Amino acid sequence: MKLLENKTVLITGASRGIGRGIATVFAEHGANVVFTYSSSVDAANALEKELQSLGVQAKGYQSNAADFDQAQELVEKVLADFSTIDVLINNAGITKDNLLMRISEEDFDKVIEVNLKSVFNLTKAVQRTMLKQRHGSIINMSSVVGVKGNAGQSNYAASKAGIIGFSKSIALELGSRNIRCNVIAPGFIETEMTAQLSEDVVVGWRAGIPLKRGGSPTDVANACVFLASDLSSYITGQVLNVDGGMLT
Repeated sequence: MKLLENKTVLITGASRGIGRGIATVFAEHGANVVFTYSSSVDAANALEKELQSLGVQAKGYQSNAADFDQAQELVEKVLADFSTIDVLINNAGITKDNLLMRISEEDFDKVIEVNLKSVFNLTKAVQRTMLKQRHGSIINMSSVVGVKGNAGQSNYAASKAGIIGFSKSIALELGSRNIRCNVIAPGFIETEMTAQLSEDVVVGWRAGIPLKRGGSPTDVANACVFLASDLSSYITGQVLNVDGGMLT
């Protein structure tokens, strides 16, 4: 059963990793997929073709979600091409890890800008469309680090915790218009980024997870499908940990 037939989803930062996994699974469920990328033109073109081969409309746009004006322009272009946005997934994110003693102001500001301000920018940009439609699902990608904190990641934790507070506020503001806003907090998800870690580190991570494995982008994508579809029509303002029990 295709749970997202004829819905149009906008995903930020989808040319690789979790975002790419979400785009693929959404296309498999019948959604038309619009995605952004910052610099990976070849990867974006390859993803666009792969998604179209699944029988849906798909298009990548080069856009910086952290730039307010670019976010507004992006949504205007998407509406011109697809006429609607039913689901927004704010997935774009970076890390610049360091201990507080060593972290620079520039690295702190950059992570807040890319991870948190981008969520504000895109949510504000799609708000008018969703209000007119009187429906919409906004899914914001946080992290278990935003729930729990982590030494050496104060900037990342602050940005991801900020997403949770922002999302709960938007759920309260827009709920009366049938617009839902939820958060996914992934744990240790094995992607291109984690592939750079040593095997010992990865084994150590897995050992600390009750399910004894890292997650996959598909695990996160399936949770997104649930929150984007009508299966979750009475769920808003919630944080769903996709972490194999890590925070239990």
